[in-house]
Amino acid sequence: MVVLVKTKDFDYFLPSELIAQTPVEPRDQSRLMVLNRSDGSIKHHQFFEITDYLRAGDVLVFNNSRVIPARLKGRKVDSGGRVEILLLCRLDTNIWEALVKPGKRVNTGTRVEITNEGAAKVLAEVIGLRQDGIKVISFSDETQLPELGEIPLPPYIHVPLAHPGRYQTTFASVAGSVAAPTAGLHFTPELLTNIEQKGVQCLFVTLHVGLDTFRPVREDDPLEHPIYREYGILAQEVASQLSQAKVEGRRVICVGTTTVRIVEQAAQVSNSLPMEPFDGWVSLFILPGYQFRVVDALITNFHLPKSTLLMLVTAFAHRYFVNRSYKEAIASNYRFYSFGDAMLIL
Repeated sequence: MVVLVKTKDFDYFLPSELIAQTPVEPRDQSRLMVLNRSDGSIKHHQFFEITDYLRAGDVLVFNNSRVIPARLKGRKVDSGGRVEILLLCRLDTNIWEALVKPGKRVNTGTRVEITNEGAAKVLAEVIGLRQDGIKVISFSDETQLPELGEIPLPPYIHVPLAHPGRYQTTFASVAGSVAAPTAGLHFTPELLTNIEQKGVQCLFVTLHVGLDTFRPVREDDPLEHPIYREYGILAQEVASQLSQAKVEGRRVICVGTTTVRIVEQAAQVSNSLPMEPFDGWVSLFILPGYQFRVVDALITNFHLPKSTLLMLVTAFAHRYFVNRSYKEAIASNYRFYSFGDAMLIL
C-alpha cells in the first residue's frame, strides 16, 4: 500500500559546494554512512570498510550496465542551426528515444547531420514526439554513433572528466545506459576480491539507466509522475541464486537503486518463489509504503531532491530516518550525487 506523500516531502537544501565535481581516488576511499534501521543508529566510515558489515552467505547484486557515448552534436540540414541530441533508449534498429536541445525548434521531420570534426557522418530525422519533450529519432546508421558521441556527464557536474572510464563501474560490461549506476562506482577489483573471499556471493543484473536518474518529479503528487521505463535483464542463474538465498534466509544486498528496481520488478512478475528470469521493460515506481519482496539491504549514493531515487530510498528506510541522515551528511560535509559518497542501509 502506497503511503500518501507529496513531492515537497522529498525536497531539501544542499550547499552547492557539496556537489562532488570529481571522483575520489582510489574509488573505495570515498566516505560511507551506515544506517541501521533496527536501532536507528548512524555511523561513519570509509567505503572500503563496508566489508565489516558483510558476512558469509550474503548476496551482493550489481548493475553491470555500461554508459554509452550518448551525447551527439550536429546541425540542422535546412538551417545549419546547432543541435545536441542525448540518446535515452534504443527502440529498434536505428530508432532511438532522445532528448534534443533546443527542443522547441526540433519537430517531426527535422533532419540533423551528426558531425565529427566538421564532416557529416550520420543523418538523424525526428519521426515522432513523446511526452516530456522526448523525440523519436531515426538514424541512417547507428553503428557509427559510438565514435561520434561523447560520454554524457550529469548537468550538475561542471568539471571535465580527465578519464572517461572513471564514469564507468569497473565491472560495466553491457552497453546501454545514459548515466552510470553510481553506487557501483565505489568498488575496486581489489575490494570485490576481498568481499568474495569473505564468502559473499556477487551477482550481476542489467538495467540500462535512463531519464529518471536526473529528471526531478515536477508534479505535486508523485503518483502523477510518468516513470520513464528502462530495459533490464535478470538471467535464470541469477533468479535461481536469489531464490535460494531467500529460502535460506540469507541477506540480499542491492548495489544501487537501479538494481533494486529490476530485482523487485522481477519478483513482482514472478509473484512467488522461485523467481523467474526477467528480460523486458522495467517501469516500477517505488514510493513509501511499498513492500519489498527481495531486498534486505541497500548501498546507494546521496540523491537529488524531489527525485524518484530519493523516493525509493525513503521507501526502504523511512522518511524521518532518511531526512535525519541527509541533514547529518550535510553537516558532516559529505559529497553528494554521482561522484559523491555512499550510504549502506541495513
